[in-house]
Amino acid sequence: MKKILVVVLAVSFFWSCKEEKTAPSVADTMKTYTIAQMMDNESIGGGSFSPDKSKLLISSNRSGIYNMYTVATDDGEIMPITQSDSSSVFAISYFPNDERMLFRMDGNGDEIYHIYLREKDGSHKDLTPFEGSRANFSGWTDDKKSFLFSSNKRDPRFSDLYEMDLETFTPKMLYENDEGYFVGGLSKDKKYLSLIKPINTNDADLFLYNREDKSLTQINKNQSANSPEDYSPDGSSLYYTTDDGGEFAQLMKYNIANKTSKKVLAKDWDIMGSYFTETGKYRVTYINEDAKNTIEVMDVASGENIDLPSFDNMDITNVSFSRDENSMRFYAGGSHTPSNLYIYDLENKEQTKLTDVLNDEIQAQDLVNAEVIRYPSFDGLEIPAIYYKPHQASAENKVPALVWVHGGPGGQSRQGFSSFIQYMVNHGYAVLAVNNRGSSGYGKTFYQMDDLNHGDKDLKDCVEGKNWLASQSEIDADKIGIIGGSYGGYMTMAALTYTPEEFNVGVNLFGVTNWIRTLRSIPPWWEAQKEALYLELGDPNSADSVRLRKISPLFHTDKVTKPLIVLQGSKDPRVLQVESDEIVAGVRKNGVPVEYVLFDDEGHGFVKKENQITAYSKVLEFLDIHLKGEKVTPIKDGDI
Repeated sequence: MKKILVVVLAVSFFWSCKEEKTAPSVADTMKTYTIAQMMDNESIGGGSFSPDKSKLLISSNRSGIYNMYTVATDDGEIMPITQSDSSSVFAISYFPNDERMLFRMDGNGDEIYHIYLREKDGSHKDLTPFEGSRANFSGWTDDKKSFLFSSNKRDPRFSDLYEMDLETFTPKMLYENDEGYFVGGLSKDKKYLSLIKPINTNDADLFLYNREDKSLTQINKNQSANSPEDYSPDGSSLYYTTDDGGEFAQLMKYNIANKTSKKVLAKDWDIMGSYFTETGKYRVTYINEDAKNTIEVMDVASGENIDLPSFDNMDITNVSFSRDENSMRFYAGGSHTPSNLYIYDLENKEQTKLTDVLNDEIQAQDLVNAEVIRYPSFDGLEIPAIYYKPHQASAENKVPALVWVHGGPGGQSRQGFSSFIQYMVNHGYAVLAVNNRGSSGYGKTFYQMDDLNHGDKDLKDCVEGKNWLASQSEIDADKIGIIGGSYGGYMTMAALTYTPEEFNVGVNLFGVTNWIRTLRSIPPWWEAQKEALYLELGDPNSADSVRLRKISPLFHTDKVTKPLIVLQGSKDPRVLQVESDEIVAGVRKNGVPVEYVLFDDEGHGFVKKENQITAYSKVLEFLDIHLKGEKVTPIKDGDI
């Protein structure tokens, strides 16, 4: 009896030990990836249906830069259409009734876009060969015998509206824009054209222009943000968004005949856009819900939203419909996974995944799902932010961190996938993407809080983001840096200049450092919004120049004491290369460690994989040395 009891106890002890044994955590099994592996996550976009719906036309960077491809809608077979190895190619659309294609290219990031025709035999032609002028596709006409585009070929400052006949490919001007409007949509009968006149960076007046009698009618009654969206299927109304009377943009319907407006849809977030499908069967609406897209597709006949496919831990980010309105292509992804392309049959409710863009060398569980957090700023204002916490971070294993600042001013960090952020997080850096005051998406009051105040309260919001990070048990409070591009690059330099003891390092991606020069040298095609920019940032040709000089880091480089890395594209038309050249030279005079990475074939942002790999590996190497404090062997080409 005693022996049996011992055996029972032993078996009981064995099973209890098995029950108490915990499964390995993600941190235990996680792999660390090279930048080449991480940047080999494919990025795709677009999805125009071919006339017979057998294919979708997309853009993809699988070749190293963006090129045009087709994707079969039955099995996802991808076929290359263009093989550019210099300028990126971005797909626009199949022709409505045959398999010719439109695409656009610029000159290595100079933003001077041209529209190209790709014939069925593979040859291509520049349809807008206007020297030094931009052309942007504006949609197909209702009869599908021509397409609309805007171009500043007549006057570099303003974009006129043109119609391109598909037989002769001869452009015809439909509207000459002498008053500095933004040109909106044309009605199906080509009678009405919506026009936008910026007042400031938030507000704009909305007009409806009658091409027959040349009359111009203002739609909005009060100063507010207004944006035209689409005409009703019967052409009797214009749908538009406005934040008049509230904090967020709501959808309105303007009756053209009686000149009255009524509210159609309102949310507790901005409605970013709304349009009707080909015959008006569905109305698609995008809502910017806490920094991610929420999409509603309403059946117009019933007034009810249709059920869209659902996914665990992913969101549908973009949709488009076939001309017969029986098929929908959509993208689904999240902060932890790049978006894949799907096809959805609306009749039988079947969906097909067409792509698998995550590099097969990467374990999906190793990527981090971001969390939306909020923290109080110095004055009690609640600041939203997106937090990426490394799997390996814990109270016992504290990690360094970075405050990430978006572009703008007026941009927004969103809950989308970033290979660069995931690369840094995978290598043990926490990232807090702050949406400081002045960011879009959180109401017009919040959006306008940084007007004529850049480098002050918006910077203090970033500092408080750093303080929030420092209060987290998994963060090494003595190792926090700041990183950002464009306006975010400015904030990086402002932080190192005006709060030199707050951040340990700075990563400046093509950031503004001299506001006077930047505002005086904006591209000519920004003329329509120049005065609005001056109202937010300051007029460099007035007494505002005193304040602009005061907030421009270039004139105060002697205050910078922390290590800095600067990255820049020489073709950038927004933030000129001289901005980065001069800030690097100025900071180096202090004896501060400064690295400079310049690309002669990039513009405002880096789109070529080879350059992304070089840029982001340099950033990590810099952070490992100057933030982690590690002794690092410089990365060689064969290691990345």
